[in-house]
Amino acid sequence: MTQTAYKSDVEAVDALASSYKELKSEIAKVIVGQDDVVKAVILSLFSNGHSLLVGVPGLAKTLLVSTIAEVLDLGFKRIQFTPDLMPSDITGSEILGEDRHFKFNRGPLFSNIVLADEINRTPPKTQAALLEAMQERSVTVSGERHVLPSPFFVLATQNPIEQEGTYPLPEAQLDRFMFNITLDYPSYEEEINVVKATTGIKKPALKHILNDVQILAFQQLVRKIPIADNVLEYAVSLATKTRPGTDRATDMVNQYISWGAGPRASQYLVVGAKCHAAISGKYSPDIEDVRTIAKYVLRHRIVRNYKAEAEGITEEQVIESLF
Repeated sequence: MTQTAYKSDVEAVDALASSYKELKSEIAKVIVGQDDVVKAVILSLFSNGHSLLVGVPGLAKTLLVSTIAEVLDLGFKRIQFTPDLMPSDITGSEILGEDRHFKFNRGPLFSNIVLADEINRTPPKTQAALLEAMQERSVTVSGERHVLPSPFFVLATQNPIEQEGTYPLPEAQLDRFMFNITLDYPSYEEEINVVKATTGIKKPALKHILNDVQILAFQQLVRKIPIADNVLEYAVSLATKTRPGTDRATDMVNQYISWGAGPRASQYLVVGAKCHAAISGKYSPDIEDVRTIAKYVLRHRIVRNYKAEAEGITEEQVIESLF
C-alpha cells in the first residue's frame, strides 16, 4: 500500500506509527532488548539517513541489521571492511564480456541495506568510495555514473576498543552519518533470554512488514510533517550552542570542545524530530522529540579538546549541558 492509498496525511502518519509498532515486535522475536538501538535505526531509515553503530564485538550488530532488512523485505548485503579492500571491491568494476564489450559488474553497494562492517579497518580511499555513495546515492566507475537502488541505507559498524591498525573516519566523513548509535552490554536478565533463545534449535519465522514502495512513501511523508517555528529554532539553537567561540556557545562548550556541529546537524535534528513524533503517534514534533534524538545527531559532530579528555568529560555530558 503506497501513501496515495491513504485518505489523508493524518491517516498516513497513523499508519507509520502502527507500522513502527509492528516492526519493533517482529524484530524483538530475534533481538532481545536493545530497544533504543532498534528505535534509532528505524528512525534513521524512515528519515532517509545513514547510521554508525558503535559497540564492542558480540552485541548482535550484524544480526540486528540483517533482521531489519528481512522484516522490511529489502535487499541486504554485508561488506567486511579490511585493510586490503579496494574501492572497486565495493562499487563494482568494468569487465570484458564474451562479446568483447565492457560491461559493468555491480558491487555489493547495489543493495537497499548495506552493512559496512568495521568501516575503520579500511584505507581512506575505500572509505571515500562508500561515503560518496552515501552522499550521492550513486557510484562513478570509469567515468560512468550508476544510480544505486532506492531506498538506499548504509549501516556502518565500528569497534571502539581495538584501534590497532585502523583508519579513523575524519570528522567531515562522520558528518555524512545522520545518527551515531552506541550499543551497550545487555542486562543480566536480557543476557539470560539471549542465551536461551540462541542455544536451542528453534529459529523464529519473521513476517515482512513493509516493502520498498511503502518505505519511500513514509520517507516522503516524514518530510511533509509540519514543525512549529519555536521547535525548529530550538533545534537550530542546540546545534549552534556546540560551536566554541561563537555568541551562543555555552561555558562548557567553550571549555571542553574544540569543534562543534555544522548546519547538517540542524537539518537532521529537525527531520529526526519529525520522524520521532510520527512514530509516537503525534502529527507535529515538540521540543521533547528534538531532545530525544539530540545525542544520536550531535555525539559524533562535536570534537572534545585535550582538557576534556584529561578530565574525562564525555560528549554525552556536553550534550546534556546544552539542555
